[in-house]
Amino acid sequence: MEDDDSMIASEGNNKEAMEVEVAPALISVHPAQDSVAVAVGCELRVFNLREGCSITLGAESGEACDHKESIRAIRYGAKGKVFVSAGDDKVVKIWSTDSWRCLYSVPTEKKVSAVAISDNGQFVCYADKFGVVWVVELDELHENQTPVQKKGSPLLAHYCSIITSLEFSPDGNFIVTADRDFKIRVTMLPKKPIDGAHEIQSYCLGHTEFVSCLAFVYNQEFPQGYLVSGSGDSTVRLWDFASGLLLHTCEVGSEVGHQQTNGTENNHFAVTDLCATPDGSAIFVAVQGLPGILVLSCNLSAKTLSVLRVVSISGEDFIPTSLGSSLTSDFLWMVMGVSNLPGFDSSSLARVRVISGLNKCNLGSVEEDDSIKILEDKQVPCGEKVLEKLQGSLCIDKDVFSAAAEAVKASMRNLLIKKQYSSERREFRKRGRNDRKGKR
Repeated sequence: MEDDDSMIASEGNNKEAMEVEVAPALISVHPAQDSVAVAVGCELRVFNLREGCSITLGAESGEACDHKESIRAIRYGAKGKVFVSAGDDKVVKIWSTDSWRCLYSVPTEKKVSAVAISDNGQFVCYADKFGVVWVVELDELHENQTPVQKKGSPLLAHYCSIITSLEFSPDGNFIVTADRDFKIRVTMLPKKPIDGAHEIQSYCLGHTEFVSCLAFVYNQEFPQGYLVSGSGDSTVRLWDFASGLLLHTCEVGSEVGHQQTNGTENNHFAVTDLCATPDGSAIFVAVQGLPGILVLSCNLSAKTLSVLRVVSISGEDFIPTSLGSSLTSDFLWMVMGVSNLPGFDSSSLARVRVISGLNKCNLGSVEEDDSIKILEDKQVPCGEKVLEKLQGSLCIDKDVFSAAAEAVKASMRNLLIKKQYSSERREFRKRGRNDRKGKR
């Protein structure tokens, strides 16, 4: 029996070593493009675009603000006054973007997979890997206050399915959650969220793989807007989220397949992130294995999606892991990066690229249109200074970059696809669960 346990433990250790999760780099942009933040591994790097300088977190207070493990979610609030970061260290940090002090620290029971901030900045929601969404109500922010430890209240649950994306609706009446088990749930947001959200508005069902990302598309004519989702099934879908009705499906996998020239037989083109223009007319899509991005046209009147073009990034095997834009600028910010990169002294890598022309991407002659441009490093806002801060270095070793690109190609699918375990392996994992320790 001891031999069996040793074998299982050895198998578990080996598999855990293999499962040291490659954490994709993340990027988020202030709604007025005052600053931009990149998370890679446990590092949070922020640059002040308005003043053209790096930001040191907690510099004014001298407090230790670093995360201890990989960051899995970052987000600016709609008004830009609050920033949230969270991840594998089971801590949600809520920052003031004026001083970049950590004002609130929220301990969590599980690792955090997604965060969202209500448009009025009153509530922060975060989701964990057991499918529970928690809510924290923020008090009035005081810049001179010492960090306050808050406790989240359970809002809703997805029954042990990893929640992959979390969004408040434009009117603030709903909170939308997506999970690894192909579901999108639309829940009524009550006046007092800390008491829980118990009324389900609808389910948006139709994806055949994990749902990886969500975004709302809306404008003055359609203020309530529609929901857009990306998935591991290589589709982007448009929904009437209030009713759960699927309006249109755009097959992006076939388009990416046409772009592959390396002879690989990879048929899995998971959508890893998407970002909509402020007027909802276009959607930028990052797809696993695509060195560049897809641009989709979104016709809100006709309720349709269509592929406008592929913006390829030549000279680099740049496969974006995260996209970000502001409400006021013409730029799309992209990052390719990973942490826990095995076999290299530099275990983390981040590469930032910027595309201009967001507000001109719905022109009719898109095949010949050159309004969407990939900026050279010296052309990005604040030039090479911002890249040096966000990337950690201006120069990236080609071998490290190539290894990172290979890791990025498989990272999202490996993180979210359901793993199959033997019965012995499942028992071993149950015995090692942190939440069971101390309860026996």
